[in-house]
Amino acid sequence: MPKLKTHRGAAKRFKLSASGKIKRGKGYKSHLLTGKSAKRTRALRTAGFVAPCDSGNIKRLLPYA
Repeated sequence: MPKLKTHRGAAKRFKLSASGKIKRGKGYKSHLLTGKSAKRTRALRTAGFVAPCDSGNIKRLLPYA
């Protein structure tokens, strides 16, 4: 079997947690921030988790994570 290539775009966006869940950053934090409340932008800083229905596809992109 040849080695599998990691999807580099996915490797920059997702990390595996200790419990096996996939951590992700939240979107909508790059521009047009004046219209968003301070509470909303603080909430966008915290990491989220990928939904279980999508985690299989992402694990396929990250074979060695």
